[in-house]
Amino acid sequence: MKYLLSQADEQIAAIGQKVIEGQRLSFDEGLTLYQSRDLGLLGALACFAKRQKSGNEVYYNKNFHIEPTNICVYQCRFCSYSCQAGAVNSWEKNIDDAVNIAKRYQHSDITEIHIVGGVHPDRDLYYHATMLQTIRAVLPNVHIKAFSAVQLDYMFEKASVTVSDGLEILKQAGLQSIPGGGAEIFDETTRKTICPEKTDSQRWLDIHREAHRAGIFSNATMLYGHIEQYEHRIDHLMRLRNLQDETRGFNAFIPLKYRAANNPMSHIGEVTAVEDMKNYAVSRIFLDNIPHIKAYWPMLGKDMAQLALAFGADDMDGTIDDTTQIYSTAGAADQKPVMTIAEMKKMITAAGYQPVERDSLYRKLNCFC
Repeated sequence: MKYLLSQADEQIAAIGQKVIEGQRLSFDEGLTLYQSRDLGLLGALACFAKRQKSGNEVYYNKNFHIEPTNICVYQCRFCSYSCQAGAVNSWEKNIDDAVNIAKRYQHSDITEIHIVGGVHPDRDLYYHATMLQTIRAVLPNVHIKAFSAVQLDYMFEKASVTVSDGLEILKQAGLQSIPGGGAEIFDETTRKTICPEKTDSQRWLDIHREAHRAGIFSNATMLYGHIEQYEHRIDHLMRLRNLQDETRGFNAFIPLKYRAANNPMSHIGEVTAVEDMKNYAVSRIFLDNIPHIKAYWPMLGKDMAQLALAFGADDMDGTIDDTTQIYSTAGAADQKPVMTIAEMKKMITAAGYQPVERDSLYRKLNCFC
């Protein structure tokens, strides 16, 4: 590391020294990292930061998704998933359908259900609470992670309840944590261009704040590689870091790459693998208080997710079992996302790390390391 710093320019070397000493980076220092072309040094610093958090371990879990519908009141310009009711490629799974999916895993060792989908205009808070209760009855020992802040916002507004009251209703029904979707990019001007109707940035943060206060942990995401600039990415990371200082409720940060197939922004294309790895590295370095960085392989592809482990990521998500279509509809490499445990372990070990099975709150399971 000393050799790498000695070869870097003075500004980057000073930032690198702060990382090694465990000092927090400023907005401008984060921006400087994004502007750097020294990908090797960024990777080395990110790996150093990762090892301070999780040592030589990389996590995975056994999970599946339930996506109740792709019908959505919002028509975000970057989205290849959402449909209007009646569209030829739309679907609606009712509560019985969701329960039948859950029943397939009754005699398995699955530890997490991930429930997310479109913001359906006719399905309210109480419908979703009933769904959770019914699934909980089928899989009482499986952790339920469900509903993005955008979905929650719509449910609570429709039911005329406060965020805290709505979360309590869902918590009593079986909700245990919430995913990080819907954050997109917090910069208000950019957000108005790519998803003008969606829950605004402050509301997203407020919902996660209330969830954390209620004892509901969550993840956080950032959609990158579209029309945003580096300044917008650092602003996004800064807002997450500030909220984490306040609540300590984020388990993981997940960079989500914009995928260009089948949506109104397709003409802008996609960023390169170099940009992907830079984004992982800067995220790990800058987010000094969020414990985990997830390389979400259904979005990145398996090979790129494995590579991200060399740029600060320490979590590969889960087995999925071909139960999500959100990124396959946008042109992701894995059109039928399935990962066996043996494959997961092999990928992590080949990258030089120790695979560790975790639960949804990052407690180690079946670990003999």
